[in-house]
Amino acid sequence: MKQSIGFIGLGHMGIRMANRLLEAGFPLTVYNRSANKAAKLVDRGAKLAACPAALAECDTVITMLADDPAVEGVVTGPEGFAPTLKKGAIHIAMSTISVALSRRLAEQHKAASQHYVAAPVLGRPDAAEAGKLFILAAGEKVAECEPLFSAMGQRTFPIQGDAWNAHLTKLGCNFLIASAIEAMAEAFALTRKGGIDPAAFLNILTSTIFTAPAYKNYGGMIAAGKYQSEAGFTMPLAAKDVRLVLAAAEELRVPMPTASTVCDQMMQALGRGMDHLDWSALGLIAADNSGLPRAKE
Repeated sequence: MKQSIGFIGLGHMGIRMANRLLEAGFPLTVYNRSANKAAKLVDRGAKLAACPAALAECDTVITMLADDPAVEGVVTGPEGFAPTLKKGAIHIAMSTISVALSRRLAEQHKAASQHYVAAPVLGRPDAAEAGKLFILAAGEKVAECEPLFSAMGQRTFPIQGDAWNAHLTKLGCNFLIASAIEAMAEAFALTRKGGIDPAAFLNILTSTIFTAPAYKNYGGMIAAGKYQSEAGFTMPLAAKDVRLVLAAAEELRVPMPTASTVCDQMMQALGRGMDHLDWSALGLIAADNSGLPRAKE
């Protein structure tokens, strides 16, 4: 019999990941602050929990939430699942959280004879829907979680060392993506102001030495001047991740001037009311700062 799974957080990523588990035949109980988001999963056989604590009887509980306070609230808050989670059960933290919180969760679960696996993911909602995520996993029970990871992702990368190293690795990846977006934003502003067609410049980039999906996807959005996407990674979430990068860098005493610059650019975007836009809207900031007219949507 397959292990019972609790899943908390049914946003753009979470609902697709939970659906993959359901399709793979895992007994699934879900919780989301807005219960209506669970309707489609319930129609397909998932159970709906009234509160996070109701998931404490599950063998494994997965959290996929936006930030540290949200994760900490469902784990150890007044209605959190951790205080009554059975001994030997596993908590898998799959969203991007701080290294500090990941370390704290590992320590708390160990003290309660529970297990903790950090397993943040790389990939956008379309990859989650197709079960094509890349999963960065660390913790002593990673092998036991592999059937779940196989249902949600195309490859799992085991991370050496303590569980929280998986979240440090994810922050490093997100920093590189954010830096690439900022670099493209500046390059597109430079070439566009010089009269070079953005689509032509994009074609050169992505047909030569910048063929990675990040350049194709985000470069395409910058070239087209289209920064709204239901499946996008919004600027507040992106800024949160860059702040987590800087917090980890401060703890480890690693100077990261590029991260500081990207954070400042994201603060400009938020200050100009771009909360609803994808983080590729760094291209809009670069264009505005260069005196370029905005592309027509």
